[in-house]
Amino acid sequence: MHDLPPNLSAKLTEAERALAARSGAEPAPPVAKSRRRRRGRGRGGATPTVAAPAHAPAISPDGPRPALQRRPDRVDADPARMPAYAALDLGTNNCRLLIATPTRPGQFRVIDAFSRIVRLGEGLGRTGSLAAGAMDRAVAALEICSQKLSAREISGARLIATEACRSAANGAEFIERVQRDTGLALEIVSRETEARLAVSGCGSLVDRSAKGAVLFDIGGGSTEIALLDLRRGASRRLSNHIVAWTSLPVGVVTLAERHGGRDVPPEVFERMIREVEEMISKFPGAGKLGDLVGGEGFHLLGTSGTVTTLAGVQLELERYDRRQVDGLWLASADIDRLVGKIAGWSFEERVANPCIGSERADLVLAGCAILEAIRRVWPARTLRVADRGLREGLLTEMMVADGVWRRPAPTNARQTV
Repeated sequence: MHDLPPNLSAKLTEAERALAARSGAEPAPPVAKSRRRRRGRGRGGATPTVAAPAHAPAISPDGPRPALQRRPDRVDADPARMPAYAALDLGTNNCRLLIATPTRPGQFRVIDAFSRIVRLGEGLGRTGSLAAGAMDRAVAALEICSQKLSAREISGARLIATEACRSAANGAEFIERVQRDTGLALEIVSRETEARLAVSGCGSLVDRSAKGAVLFDIGGGSTEIALLDLRRGASRRLSNHIVAWTSLPVGVVTLAERHGGRDVPPEVFERMIREVEEMISKFPGAGKLGDLVGGEGFHLLGTSGTVTTLAGVQLELERYDRRQVDGLWLASADIDRLVGKIAGWSFEERVANPCIGSERADLVLAGCAILEAIRRVWPARTLRVADRGLREGLLTEMMVADGVWRRPAPTNARQTV
């Protein structure tokens, strides 16, 4: 992608400063420029329209963006003209955007991405509503996403919000503000949809020889768990193998706010684990995989900042590297050692670790407690780490629905997912 043109770069900076000025906060740093080739730009420097399929709300025509137009849904032989799809996930802790083009069947190439910790759910557990400062941070991040989407020709987009907006008393009001201020029409998805998307996004990492697996996504405000029965063999659409699922009303932000995240003595850590265990005990489908649990044909698959952090610490990375983390296998003994190690660190030691840092130092132990509760209910010899999730699930489902993989993609397309 070429560097952002001066006028667009200035718009991004101006938008963030304006939003920061409303709340009296310091302006966020400008968007980092990328050197990768940008595909699908409009001719003559004009801002292209952004389109979305009927089942996937995207940029609102009522907002300050141009009206939507639908482009043909097909994979062209010319990689520069391949359709681009966008997926945005606004969670309790993070705002993430992914833009990709399809390559080989079932795979796609990421051409742009954005991620920022916004802590939208900060204080939600105490007040039941989204805080003004949290909403301002989220809107600032979403304005950047909006500009990125407007800078490309998008064939399909789906923009979702999860637990924070689901449970907040002013969640719907915030969604209206987002549409008014950024032109983005976010869809608040159900817990069932969130669980399905998690499976669609990282299901390709399930061991092909496994007879059963428990997939979990530890979020900021909720934790999705899906039980997969693979005894008859896995199909391409892994969501068809879900035999039970649940969404726990607890995530790293909510659990840390209840019990503390900065200083967590052993007795508090154990209390956190037991609280989550009790929630899981109310899940009627917990025993659906029966005698598979704990055996050779069974494993856990985790997608969240918690498990990717453990993987980074295991690999002793000086800087987080998704390529080394995504798909990594961790043995049960390794997880025991890693959780014990991190739980034994002081807050300052957690901040100093490059795979945790200051933004996650007060949340990582809450995530470890949720992980430990899952491991106690579904003990497994191994856990596979996935640095992917809802956005990848959204992209996959849109591409399948549009039939983009019915025609072969160019053989020279680089596979990234």
